[in-house]
Parts: sequence; C-alpha cells; structure tokens
Amino acid sequence: MKSIYSFKVDLVKEVEQKTKEKRKNKETGKQEEVEVSKKVKKKIPHEITLKRPGRRQLEEADMEYSIEISRCVKKGILTKAMLAKKYSDTGGILTEKDAQRLVDLYTDLSELELEMSKRGATPNAKKEDPKAKGLGGKIAMTRREIVNLESSYQSLFNHTADIKAQNRVILWYIVHLAHLTQPEGKGDPVALFEGKDFEAKVDSYYQKDEGEDELFGLIHRKLAAIVSYWYFSETPTQADFDNIINDLD
Repeated sequence: MKSIYSFKVDLVKEVEQKTKEKRKNKETGKQEEVEVSKKVKKKIPHEITLKRPGRRQLEEADMEYSIEISRCVKKGILTKAMLAKKYSDTGGILTEKDAQRLVDLYTDLSELELEMSKRGATPNAKKEDPKAKGLGGKIAMTRREIVNLESSYQSLFNHTADIKAQNRVILWYIVHLAHLTQPEGKGDPVALFEGKDFEAKVDSYYQKDEGEDELFGLIHRKLAAIVSYWYFSETPTQADFDNIINDLD
C-alpha cells in the first residue's frame, strides 16, 4: 500500500504473561519447574498509516470541498473572495488596497486551478506531469501571498465558507486515509474508521472521540497535523512529517 506517512504509538495493555519457576514439591521435597501466569502491563505498538489517495479519491475530496462551499453560501456564509470583494467595494476593516489585491489573487488562483484541472493533475501530483510543474509553482506562490495578506486579518477570515470547507475536506482525508496495521504485520492494514461512505466514517470518528477511545486519543491530533500539512504543502518530505510528530510528542 502506497502511503503518505506512517507512525507508531504505544498502548499500555494488561496482558497475561507465562513464566517458568522452580518450586519445591511439598510431598516429595524435590525442586520442580512449574508454569506460572501473571498479569503484567506491557506496551503494545500500533502502527498508523496514511494511505496515499488515488486520482478518484482526490476528485471525491475536491467534490466534497465544492459541496461544503455551496452549502455554506446557501446558509449566508461568505467565501473569502466574496468577503474581500465586499470590503473592496464598501471599505471597512480591510484597506482598499489589500482588499483589491485579494480579489485579484483569488481570480488568479481560480484560473490557475482551472488550468491545472484541465491537465488532469493536482499540485501534489505534478511529478506525474512535468508540464504541470510551472502551474504548481504559480499556484503555491499565489496561495502563499493570499495567506500572508489574510494573516493580517485572521479573525476576519476565520469563519468564511472556505475555512469551513477546508476543515471538512481535511476530515474527509483523515477518515478515508487512516489505516491501522494488523498486530505483528498479519494481513493488510485495515481502515481505522468504519463505514461505507463519508458520513458513516465521520460517525465512527466522533464515536471514538466521544467514547474516549484510547488509541484515538493518542493519534487524532497527529492525524490532523499530518493531513493538514500534506494538504497545504506543495512537496512535503518524510523529515517534515517526522518533525511534526516529534513536536507533538
């Protein structure tokens, strides 16, 4: 199974451990070897693997992002582009110059992503299509400038449709990509969150959270950090992921 990243956590479990001891037989007076069972606490390693998504899964995740954007807009939640346009027209917290620049950047980003889509590639998969390399770089630079501008008005953009859609698609990737390796490597890794569709997997996610599942408690922050970094980073490396895990530990 091709993976984005794998990491291990230890669960402390009470297990039965058998040992052999020499004891004196009261009847014969001789030393005899007997088997003794004791309950001991032992660290059991669990390996979590984030499966690399295929093209179909990438398309499904993009669709979920679009659906969530549409759902939010219908409820009256503005997108970042709509919010920037509003302030560029009416003034307000955003300076007129920054607001107009954001509008232009959102337009550029939309056109670049449309061109990337026509090539049938994604920024994270540009190695498959060398011609997409230039587009991937331009998309990354445009997003970076948007982030730099938005960071000055962070509280303003925190509750936009884009942020809610991003959180939704990151959750989509977490519940679809997270797999647990079978004990002692027996068999293929199994999906960490059960369910045939997204909603069922999300239910499984929250059941583990609300049920205070021990393994979930150890890994949910790591899953969110790794998937978020992978989603927003153009070319994440193994060392990048290792540093994130080390920081969380």
